[in-house]
Amino acid sequence: MSLATLGMTESLIIRRATPADAAALAALALETFVDAFGADNRPEDIAAYTSAEFGEAQQRREIEDPDIVTLLADSIAYAQLRRTPDSPHGEVELARFYVHRAHRGRGVAQTLMDTVTANARALGTARLWLGVWERNARAIAFYRKCGFVQCGTQPFLLGSDLQTDWVMRRTNL
Repeated sequence: MSLATLGMTESLIIRRATPADAAALAALALETFVDAFGADNRPEDIAAYTSAEFGEAQQRREIEDPDIVTLLADSIAYAQLRRTPDSPHGEVELARFYVHRAHRGRGVAQTLMDTVTANARALGTARLWLGVWERNARAIAFYRKCGFVQCGTQPFLLGSDLQTDWVMRRTNL
């Protein structure tokens, strides 16, 4: 558990999700994903992707998976780390990282990233990687600020729309 001060009157508690969090996490995941990508994609592609990825049962499976660490920051942000045992460098994937729109620009993302980094180290790695949509300039700028560098691309299927994600890595956690 991590506690960080956010300004003078509020604090943020970041903790590992439990199966009891599955419904709340599903709602937060859906809302933040649609907010981040809904305006730039077809509604049917968003619906197809989110129905497969963000349902309560899917969130519970991921929370219970020993190779996945899901971190909740109150009900305003979350991140997900996935061990990638087939990686030649023992890297951990930062598979999801979302902050609710109403809480952006208040230090939540940096606090969550600091907790992600600590959890990645606890998983025994000094390297993180992630995929980020090539058109998500805000996220790319944040990841660069956190020390990630682009090292390639990968396909990402959103519904029936094949998109391109940048692969970014951060070493020396």
